[in-house]
Amino acid sequence: MTTATAPAPAAAPLEAARADLQVRLAARAAGAGLPAPAVSRIGDVNVLGETPGQAVPPDTASVHLTAQAVLLGPWGGAPEAGAACGVCLAMRRQRLRTRTEREALETGIETIAAGPWPALPDHVVDAVWWLHRLIVSGGARHTPDGADAALPRVTELDLETLRVRTFPLVPEPMCPHCRPFTEEAAHRAEAEAAVAPLVSRPKPRQDAQRLRGPADYALPVKGLANPVCGVLGGGTWTDVTSPTTAPVAGSVFMRGYAGLTDVTWSGQANSFSRSRELAWLEGLERYAGTHRRHRAPVVTASFEELGDRALDPRMCGLYGPRTYAEDPMVAPFDPARPMPWVNGWSLRDERPVLVPARLVYYSAGTHDDNFVFECSNGCAIGGTLEEAVLFGLLELVERDAFLLGWYGDLPLPEIDLDSVRTPRVRAMVARAALQGYDVHVFDNRVDLPLPVVTGLAVRRDDEPGTLAFAAGASFDPETAVESAISEILTYIPHLPRQVAERPAELAAMAEDFDLVKRLPDHAALFGLPVMRRHAHNYLHPQRTAALDELFAGWEEQQPRTGDLLDDLLFLRDLLVGAGCDVIAVDQTTPEQRRMGLRTVATLAPGLLPIDFGWLRQRALHMPRLRTAPHRAGLVPAPLAEEDLRRVPHPFP
Repeated sequence: MTTATAPAPAAAPLEAARADLQVRLAARAAGAGLPAPAVSRIGDVNVLGETPGQAVPPDTASVHLTAQAVLLGPWGGAPEAGAACGVCLAMRRQRLRTRTEREALETGIETIAAGPWPALPDHVVDAVWWLHRLIVSGGARHTPDGADAALPRVTELDLETLRVRTFPLVPEPMCPHCRPFTEEAAHRAEAEAAVAPLVSRPKPRQDAQRLRGPADYALPVKGLANPVCGVLGGGTWTDVTSPTTAPVAGSVFMRGYAGLTDVTWSGQANSFSRSRELAWLEGLERYAGTHRRHRAPVVTASFEELGDRALDPRMCGLYGPRTYAEDPMVAPFDPARPMPWVNGWSLRDERPVLVPARLVYYSAGTHDDNFVFECSNGCAIGGTLEEAVLFGLLELVERDAFLLGWYGDLPLPEIDLDSVRTPRVRAMVARAALQGYDVHVFDNRVDLPLPVVTGLAVRRDDEPGTLAFAAGASFDPETAVESAISEILTYIPHLPRQVAERPAELAAMAEDFDLVKRLPDHAALFGLPVMRRHAHNYLHPQRTAALDELFAGWEEQQPRTGDLLDDLLFLRDLLVGAGCDVIAVDQTTPEQRRMGLRTVATLAPGLLPIDFGWLRQRALHMPRLRTAPHRAGLVPAPLAEEDLRRVPHPFP
């Protein structure tokens, strides 16, 4: 349960100011013959922690004092949006604080008060009083558009400028006051989180896999991003200088295995409006995938105790012995060690299966399940469970194929871009050319017939930013090409600068791959001209052919119905035929359910998982890397160790 911790010594000035504000507001209330509002303080105790204790908790107050502002509310809102309280506000606000503030609050760093603060002259107290009066009298008016209109509101009075702003507050699903942990709440959450039997989903077009467009969801965008209580961050920004896409992005700190991580979410389409719509969806997907945000119970047990009720984590890959010996962040998997498991559903066996929580929520974990680091691979958002599962599996197939091609050093045929009909692809290729890059795309299918395309942008000169890779997967080959190129365009404007900022560090990585430790290292490393020598088969393909020639026969293989479920079951059967189970875990948060969205984590144990950091490459130790190319008829025998390209992958 999330509760507040006791205040640190530095809380004394804020508590003194809170008590002073309480007394002065009470005096004004007595003079008007009205009840006095309760005042809490927010920002000097950890409301995301585990230890109880705070005088005048925010759930009993309607006025909340922080070091920078006074917050009033929550007030207003429609019943269908759900109740919200001061604890919801405090939890949302803490996640938006700076790294320094959060580290001080959440890790117990000793702080020293710089002096009495905040200052509350009479005119500030008057402003707080009259704002309070306006709200409780029903005279406050704040009517945001769309889905935001139903949400409770929070009004902010800036203590320095007296600026007044009002923002929607999305209720916090883990609030211990609004939504305390009870057995009834746990059972309800467990029922919601269970993957229900898959059902038919009529498609808008036979060739469509998305049932609705990004603009069709009623999202509370002001509640999702605002500087006081935004779910996903303090706001969004646009990069009007980008020469290749129209980026819209936001970010928020999330606490994970290695402390606070700046999690960025973005949309990278050809218009700012489209990019913004995509950015909201990506932000919500990451919000659901980083941590559990519902009350469904977790099973704590060892794999030996669970037996065939659980997924064997070893099927999803483990690191090599050297990694476990040298990396203090991980420990070998022990089937006798209890660890947390969450409920999933096997689409192959049509039965429940327990899945290690570590493989589902990629920023959460315990010391007991630190056998691997996971990322967002296979997590997807959609308007229905079927849609989300389908796109999660597409991502798994895409990354698996990329790793097979890279580590297997396979001769991938190049696709003649002149044979791709969509004008959007030609426009994107032209934009890359204006930046000095030539774009190439490759048919990256190995043993699965689903279209997977790898894209590569090659800088024409010998300056930093040499190679930029990306990939795409889709039931439509042209869509896969477009997806891969679109991803490339998001990276090439920044890659030269990223390389120029750390030339010595990257040069050392090129000589010693053990120095490749983080996600950004992989793409940046291939910005060095010297790394061309490791991408010979991409720079000098053995064959180039038209798109229709390479994907001839695919049209007859794939289902051509108007039902999305048929597409999902077809993909499931492809993976089962490759020897994999197909598992879905519902990550959907209560907020997302109200928005008409579903988020899932999909797993296909046996496929190659994408990892970052050279010593954390599970793919290099998995049988599929050696057998799949032979199964596909691309090589005469299973790959031997000397056949592998033992170079960090360049996936961004």
